[in-house]
Amino acid sequence: MNEIKIAKKNIHVNIQGYLDNYDDWSEEFARKMAKIDNVKLYNDHWELIYYFREYYLQNLVTPTMHQMIIELMSKNIKFHDKKKYEEHIYALFPSDPIREICKLAGLPMPQADS
Repeated sequence: MNEIKIAKKNIHVNIQGYLDNYDDWSEEFARKMAKIDNVKLYNDHWELIYYFREYYLQNLVTPTMHQMIIELMSKNIKFHDKKKYEEHIYALFPSDPIREICKLAGLPMPQADS
């Protein structure tokens, strides 16, 4: 178990940086993990982080890339093409969007696709 310090509080994370306790999440945690992972957070990042947190609270699982794109594309007037929206998501989180968003949102590490 690892710890990171957020606002004078030690927060427990696993070896990959995922929170051990959902309730320990804060925007400060997301900012710190983003800095560690070399991700600059802008509005589009925060929209995805909060979408994932809300989705998880309602469903107790994280959305798949497909679910996220279908649901959010309908709310986003900038994108009308699924491929372009997926490219936008990968531009925000180049390595692995679902895993990175889950980490920043304080959610469990998603299972690998089977």
